[in-house]
Amino acid sequence: MDIKLRVNTNYPSFTKSERKVADSLLERADDIIFYSVTEFADVSGVGETTVMRFCRKIGFKGYQDFKLALAQDVSARRTETDVPDSADFAQLVYSETVSILQDSMSLLDKAKLEQAIDLIDRAGQVQFFGVGSSGITALDAKTRFLRIGRRAEAVADAHFQAMMAATMGPGDVAFGISLSGSTLDTVDILTKAKRSGASVVAMTNYAKSPVASVADVVLLTAGKEAPLEGGSIGAKISQLFLIDLICEGLARKDLARVKESKEKMARAVVDKIY
Repeated sequence: MDIKLRVNTNYPSFTKSERKVADSLLERADDIIFYSVTEFADVSGVGETTVMRFCRKIGFKGYQDFKLALAQDVSARRTETDVPDSADFAQLVYSETVSILQDSMSLLDKAKLEQAIDLIDRAGQVQFFGVGSSGITALDAKTRFLRIGRRAEAVADAHFQAMMAATMGPGDVAFGISLSGSTLDTVDILTKAKRSGASVVAMTNYAKSPVASVADVVLLTAGKEAPLEGGSIGAKISQLFLIDLICEGLARKDLARVKESKEKMARAVVDKIY
């Protein structure tokens, strides 16, 4: 059943607050597929629990389940005529990538970036946390840090992440990466790290999200993706852009050390290349 039809069918049974959610959905379904649960609640003028109750009432397990079905509905309504008629797909992808970097720069809060750099510079240990495609970004960040002579850790397994978070303490930095800002594992791990006394830096697309609410410093990325477009390169580019900015900021604090570290890294792998 079409979600809008399902909402209209159940509308008389909704509470006053649930009707606000239903009205927002009927008015802006195409936009909601990009919203976090917090943002949807805000535009509807209700609390997050009301949104979750609304999703369950129309037959979904939760917000993410609802949003996936909504994305499928939106996709089904779009015909081939909605897709730009362009044979030059290379130019199209290039333009979208440039636009994402421009959006990333527009969203950049330089004061928060400097705050994150200072926390990391003084940290006893830095742990990058992320799952799925954000977990790959965490591993990329670990590699970038290593090349400038900075120690950082990142593992893919959620159990190891939980144990690593539990062993952190004051002076350490837990760096969480979550595009949606609503990844349960990442929120849970950052919460554990914060309870242990660590400072928390979050990288996410959503300023109002569970991950952001845990963080001491929030760095915003661009390149929003619909539920059917998980792991998009555009979102990845925005994340890597911020990681690169952090590394550049750290490098400028001790250029001689970074130069020496890069030379060591180059010598360490020189016999691995023909």
